[in-house]
Amino acid sequence: MHKLPTIDFTNKRNLNPGSTSWLTTSIEATRALEQYGCFIAEYDQVPLDLNNAVFQALQDLFDLPIETKVQNKSRKPLYGYVGQIPFIPLYESMGFDYSNTHDGVRSFTDVMWPHGNKAFRATLLAYNGLVAKLEEMVTRMVFESYGVEKHLDAHRNMVTYLCRCMKYRRPEKNETNMGFVAHTDKDFITILHQNQVDGLEVKARDGEWLTVNLLPTSYIVMSGDAAMAWSNERLYSPYHRVTMNGNASRYSIAQFSFLEGIIETPEEFVDEEHPLQFKPFDHLKYLDFYNKEENRKLECAIRTYCGVLE
Repeated sequence: MHKLPTIDFTNKRNLNPGSTSWLTTSIEATRALEQYGCFIAEYDQVPLDLNNAVFQALQDLFDLPIETKVQNKSRKPLYGYVGQIPFIPLYESMGFDYSNTHDGVRSFTDVMWPHGNKAFRATLLAYNGLVAKLEEMVTRMVFESYGVEKHLDAHRNMVTYLCRCMKYRRPEKNETNMGFVAHTDKDFITILHQNQVDGLEVKARDGEWLTVNLLPTSYIVMSGDAAMAWSNERLYSPYHRVTMNGNASRYSIAQFSFLEGIIETPEEFVDEEHPLQFKPFDHLKYLDFYNKEENRKLECAIRTYCGVLE
């Protein structure tokens, strides 16, 4: 019987780079991403009032008319509005790029509320900045655990964040309870948070589905396809889905790290026992590839896109 690891990011001693506690936490986080592709992070840097404000903001966002919500568009595939899909009728989401920057949040807010919504902008900017710090810590821990920290600055210079706001309404009578189909994330690292309505399920390597239960101070940290390719398959990109079994709507918010540039497996990950599995690839062009309907059905899209042929 599997259980996702829970790792403490609330103890400041664990978060002091170079300390014994930092090293221990780094190893725990990396091993969890290897074994399950994700873990539960206890992270208390987001104040409770900000946490509550975020989910009130999400409710206000999804209460907007559909004519407004569909104006959430992007030149990047999979970044804009998603919803009104017959086989996943419970799901609706919106996303915006550069989500930890003032300009990124404002560009989204100005489309949703042309006359302005300073409260939404301030709430999401503050929240996304704090979540980005958690992603930065986890990424640094992974790089240091593998001894490839010399590549960290170059990696950080390419990172941008996509914030995706999601709503899963409760199913009506005789309606499917599938909130979202099983999939892997296409990014490097995902940080996912939710209101107190569970529904996320993660598939372990042996095929068992695990139900994820989160506290208000809990976040899911998950490695995506890009991290799996970068690490030469040391990190795992898990399939996950959402199943709605209750009577309340589920709101969740995710921050995805994408790299603007070429992702290449560091030479430290390649040896006789671990031959190179993936060619260097452009992260955003991988999204273009996956956005084609026939490629969404692939069991492992990243391997088809840039895997090394045996």
